[in-house]
Amino acid sequence: MKKIFYLLSILLLFSCNESKKQDLPLLDKTAFDTEVDGQPVSLYTLDSGNGLVVQVTNFGLRVVSIWTPDKAGNYADVAVGYENIGRYLNNTGERFLGPVVGRYANRIAKGKFELDGTEYQLPINNNGQTLHGGLKGLDMRVWKVEKATDKSIDFSYTSPDGEEGFPGTVKFQVNYSVTPDNEFKITYQATTDKPTVVNLSNHSFFNLKGEAGGTITDHILTINASNTTPIDSVLIPSGEIVSVEGTPFDFRQPTAIGERINTDNEQLKNGLGYDHNWVLDRKTAKDIELIASVYEPTSGRFMEVYTDQPGLQFYSGNFFDGKVNGKYGKPIKYREAIALETQKFPDSPNHDNFPTTRLNPGETYEHTCIYKFSIK
Repeated sequence: MKKIFYLLSILLLFSCNESKKQDLPLLDKTAFDTEVDGQPVSLYTLDSGNGLVVQVTNFGLRVVSIWTPDKAGNYADVAVGYENIGRYLNNTGERFLGPVVGRYANRIAKGKFELDGTEYQLPINNNGQTLHGGLKGLDMRVWKVEKATDKSIDFSYTSPDGEEGFPGTVKFQVNYSVTPDNEFKITYQATTDKPTVVNLSNHSFFNLKGEAGGTITDHILTINASNTTPIDSVLIPSGEIVSVEGTPFDFRQPTAIGERINTDNEQLKNGLGYDHNWVLDRKTAKDIELIASVYEPTSGRFMEVYTDQPGLQFYSGNFFDGKVNGKYGKPIKYREAIALETQKFPDSPNHDNFPTTRLNPGETYEHTCIYKFSIK
């Protein structure tokens, strides 16, 4: 009898969760249906069938919303975004809400790098540096939808030689998918017709309480990394690789983000908080490994990050100021969202001791990132 009661309880809980899920206020694709640069743009919905719903647009491959339940079965949208395509096209706030960034994610010092004796100058768009690919990087391009289901979408974009100052015609392929294990999986591939540099990432912002749900400083963060790459006042790495031991950057054990964020520390002053690259403690060179996690104690939401990349950029939302509302009409305030960007290191083309970002003809750039959602 007890076994039957237990099974009925589980079925009832599942039924309640499904009911709550069916009532999700998903964004209407008509708010995203348009043309940009003569190419069709729309909104696509991925549903794991087991508690994860993700909405994305092919304009910059932006992740617009991520719905996932808390420990009571109540759903919230844990990604920061806008409610229509117009707000992305005519943006007055944070530009990098949820897109794929590149051709070079993160920063390149003074927008310059040398390859085979030729110096390349990229557009300057951030404190005298090039950030996330320049003025019109991959986040501002319309990607072709090659194939789409409710579980997986294949996208492609061909970047011509010289676009944003980068050499080579590069063909990019990205897949967004969801799994029954409530993983949001991103895979990247790129090929080129002449030597170039490639470093891609996804720039989703998360708050596990829900968008505009309050501070992220009480989120519990773990990063499997013993070292970071220190930065100067304009967030460019010095080239050093420095131990986190005894510093506010040691997240090898679960630690509240806000526990040490206001410590009197030169690196924290340079980043106005956390906006740094961690050198991941990888067990292998290329396998997909668990490298970070975030836990929000009140909701019980837990997000794990897996990748095959050597670096993780953790940004604690230091530049949100509450002047711009998110998709539900609430302001996104200071330190109310975080980014966890899997990638190679910032400014790698200018540091021989950093992992190479060079891509040659005949080679394929490959990169996998997984954000896995659960409760505990």
